[in-house]
Amino acid sequence: MTPADFQLVLLRRMADHNPDLVDDARRTLGASLTDMRDANKRWQAMLRSPRARSAASRYRSVLGEPESTTARRVGDLTCEARRWPVPLWPDLRFEVLVAANGAVWNEWLVRAPGAPAPALRTLADLTPWSCTVDEAARAFAPARPIQGSAPTRAGLSFSAPDPDGAPHEVVAEFTWGLLQRTAVSERRP
Repeated sequence: MTPADFQLVLLRRMADHNPDLVDDARRTLGASLTDMRDANKRWQAMLRSPRARSAASRYRSVLGEPESTTARRVGDLTCEARRWPVPLWPDLRFEVLVAANGAVWNEWLVRAPGAPAPALRTLADLTPWSCTVDEAARAFAPARPIQGSAPTRAGLSFSAPDPDGAPHEVVAEFTWGLLQRTAVSERRP
């Protein structure tokens, strides 16, 4: 499995929400639908193999040495944040948080250091693939995390104004940390 195959794995999970964006991205990579399915099949086989590597070593074996490795505090715990470039999204990095015992705590896309974060002010700014979980949570604080429907999925619930300034309750769904879609309630009184 190669880094290009891994990008297809990321896209495969996103295809449920944004098939047109995924098809465009897949074509950018020069990959067919069959290539994407095959890459995902190989990834799943790696995950389920009786001789499976640890999650932390699996990413290193597929993606190579991380572009950066940084100590990070999460509450009381210290972990290591490992980041790899993702050519399909040059302003993002694939980040894996690894505990001292080698266990992976989290794996998702984050904004690359130095890359400008999107301006998130209203509902209109929340378009598919426009932001990461952290960016949406900061822009529309306080945001409440929501359990995702799969290990690679997460959600946030928050209040955001429409372009006219009227507040709405929003549920945002993310895959691999990248915004996929939002569900917006009627205006709040």
